[in-house]
Amino acid sequence: MPGPTERSYRKAGKDQATVETAHDHCASRTEPGSATEGRPRRGRKILSTAASAILIAATFGFAIPRIASYRSVWASVHTMTWPHILLVAVAAAVSMISYWITIRAVLPRLKLRQAAAVNLGSNAVANTLPAGGALAMGVSWAMLSSWGLSTADYVLYTLVTGIWNVFTLLGMPVLALLVMATATRPDGVLITAAVTGLAVLAAMVTGLGLLLHSQAFALRAGRALQRVLAVASRLARRPPPANAGGSLSSFRDRAGALLAARGWRITAATVASYLTLWLVLLACLRGTGLSQAQMPWQTSLAAFAFIRLLTALPITPGGLGVTELGLVGILVTSAGSAASVQVTAAVLLYRAVTYLPSIPLGALACLTWRLAPGLIGTSLRRASPVSPQHRDTGQPYPATAPGEMASHHVPQPALADGGGRLAGLVVAVPLPLLPDTQHPRRSNRGPGA
Repeated sequence: MPGPTERSYRKAGKDQATVETAHDHCASRTEPGSATEGRPRRGRKILSTAASAILIAATFGFAIPRIASYRSVWASVHTMTWPHILLVAVAAAVSMISYWITIRAVLPRLKLRQAAAVNLGSNAVANTLPAGGALAMGVSWAMLSSWGLSTADYVLYTLVTGIWNVFTLLGMPVLALLVMATATRPDGVLITAAVTGLAVLAAMVTGLGLLLHSQAFALRAGRALQRVLAVASRLARRPPPANAGGSLSSFRDRAGALLAARGWRITAATVASYLTLWLVLLACLRGTGLSQAQMPWQTSLAAFAFIRLLTALPITPGGLGVTELGLVGILVTSAGSAASVQVTAAVLLYRAVTYLPSIPLGALACLTWRLAPGLIGTSLRRASPVSPQHRDTGQPYPATAPGEMASHHVPQPALADGGGRLAGLVVAVPLPLLPDTQHPRRSNRGPGA
């Protein structure tokens, strides 16, 4: 039976709880609620979704039928020979697998089937939902963290792959301009895009090089980043990060070690993934009967590079509508109106085999990860421990090196370390929208469920 002292402690605790509850109740009545703060944000999402839907409907319901009717497009696709159909299918499969290899170039301990699940699951979200890019990042984080990836390593993976994708997007128009000059005279739009991309690419490469090799520049960049994030946080009505400069320094150290060991693999895999995607477009053009004389491969590469750069802005999910109309417009202008049906058929076929398969396959990957995780893998491959001195010699990383992952436990998504503070900028928004990221077998229920 509790004594007087214990009863007094319990009474004091109850009184304190009553006071705190009353204070919280008063605060909830006097401070603006989350529903009020969320109204402008929901309004912007509704407007963005409506604008995307209108653009997609206008593209497929009005613009493309004025270039070529869908009946004539289907007739053109129907005339494709089996060798051409097989070529398109193989090119599309190789293009899809190349993205998995790119993921493994950054995260070498990831199994290929795990990289496939991450890529397909995130693409399915990005290609179907408005603002799907942020949600896709949440899906990839949920999968990777369930296999043992730490928050800091996820941030490193996300930023490195993002930076290398931007480098490739900016460099592709330059490459296209050079190869197109061997076939015909490039037009002013391509020249402008290539020059702009080259200038931005040079500035970004220079900035990244200084960040990785100059401590003084890294400190100045950290202070500038802190000021920018403070302004952005005020606009978003969120508390600013406490130490963005320290997070940037942590990223600098980890990214430097990763790029020193695997930089050339990451570069080669990223470039190869873009080129294989272009080869799918070229295979579709040849499959619908467009010869080199009618449609030079140099022109198709230039159109592909320009549209990829244009659709880097998330106007519609997966660039739907913008990509099709842009490619058809550029290629028809080059080939002439007589080839408009074949060009339109090739572009729609290209988008069908590269855009649509990831949606059902991604849904299947997510269901497999949730319901039968053993088929994909429940942990990461072990790495043989080596000394840190081997990092610069191309040897495998030790278990705790940047780009590698500890598979002994599943980390909680705490944002306490240097890379973790930066992770808040990357994954904090999508995470609440996802199921339980730490235990794939459990549903997303509350603690008392």
